[in-house]
Amino acid sequence: MLTIICRMKTVLTIAGVDSGGGAGVAADLKTFAALGVHGTCVITSVTAQNTRGVKNSFDIPVEFIKEQFDAVVSDIRIDYVKTGMLSSPDIVRAVASLVKKHKLPLVIDPVMVAEAGGKLLRDEAVAVLIEELLPLASVITPNVFEAERLSGLKIKDIKGAEKAARKIHELGAKAVIVTGGHLQGTDVLYADDGFTHIKGKLLKGGTHGSGCTHSAALTAELARGTPLIEAARSAKKFVEHAITASEKIGGGAAPVNQLGYLLAESERYNVLKNVEEAVGQIEDKMAAGLIPEVGCNIAMGISNASLVSDVAAVSGRIVRLKGSPHAVGCVAFGASSHIARIVLTAMQFDGTMRAAMNIRYSKEALAACKELGLRIASFSRKDEPEGVSTMEWGVAEAIKKVGRVPDIIYDKGDVGKEAMIRLLGKDAIEVARKTIDISGAMLEKK
Repeated sequence: MLTIICRMKTVLTIAGVDSGGGAGVAADLKTFAALGVHGTCVITSVTAQNTRGVKNSFDIPVEFIKEQFDAVVSDIRIDYVKTGMLSSPDIVRAVASLVKKHKLPLVIDPVMVAEAGGKLLRDEAVAVLIEELLPLASVITPNVFEAERLSGLKIKDIKGAEKAARKIHELGAKAVIVTGGHLQGTDVLYADDGFTHIKGKLLKGGTHGSGCTHSAALTAELARGTPLIEAARSAKKFVEHAITASEKIGGGAAPVNQLGYLLAESERYNVLKNVEEAVGQIEDKMAAGLIPEVGCNIAMGISNASLVSDVAAVSGRIVRLKGSPHAVGCVAFGASSHIARIVLTAMQFDGTMRAAMNIRYSKEALAACKELGLRIASFSRKDEPEGVSTMEWGVAEAIKKVGRVPDIIYDKGDVGKEAMIRLLGKDAIEVARKTIDISGAMLEKK
């Protein structure tokens, strides 16, 4: 029997140290670990830095930079290298010589200025970077300002970024990604096969270390054999998660959180499991009489959900089958636009109210809700303006009436529209329990 052992990919960052832990080697190593590659490092400079900016910096002697490099490559197989802060002409020349000698594939993050403020690349080093290091690059990842400096062109829009990317490519880089923090979130990638626009969105959150994190994520993906365009898209997604998960730790720019991607995936998994457990409780304990003619569904969103794809629900519906509730389909994100819009609307008023379910309206069910002490609000479909969605308008209208997100929002229907009760809660299990409690209260009255 043949056993194939896959070796963990190993990457090397050649960069400076941010004493605040937000950028440089710290950001690179955290990114590598999060993406499942082993990170090694060569320190080029040490900065006295915090979230407010760079106070001072000290360059490591070139001979010791070479010793660090030789120590790593003499013992460890390196699959990919990325560079960050290379502050002086001598450091740039030394690094270029080492990369060229060992024929290592290279990602360049042409760090010039710290996100929090402070110059990290001396003016006299820029020409050396262009002449000696740039031609060795598999990919270079400048932001707009760095791309302007390297290309000598002004960038005002996507077309300007394309011209700059082509110019930098002509200087020797095999591929160029002009990152989109100043281009409405769109990265512009240029390689021999033309341009690719990698669209994203401008996000709220800290961006200290975002450039390092993006280039490190790209390096990790390329080391694992991911094709360039796919690697660029993955790196984009990774850094967006890192920005979203950032938290302010000091008085200046918040550092990105390289665990953002893992935290997001973990949360989505937990939401799926929560909805699945809620569905199981509904099938076991809810009275089938609470299922509307159109069927019902239950859903839960991730924290900060803003799209239907951020909300998990049953892909079919919950229907009556042989006198009992039965879920048709599996639980998945984006499975139900209808119930997701209830969740998303409620979350606009209270981000903790992330789950919802619809059940059949009846006077008995409404009475049971009141008996259980649930907070109730309603809206009338007769008042619904033309050209609006019932879910967004009706749920918002009911919430505005009572000044908070209630447990219950109901309407009595209209011509061709079934009356409905909607339950809301912090998670799907809580909503399912409310439904089961309503079932129990109704049974006691019979």
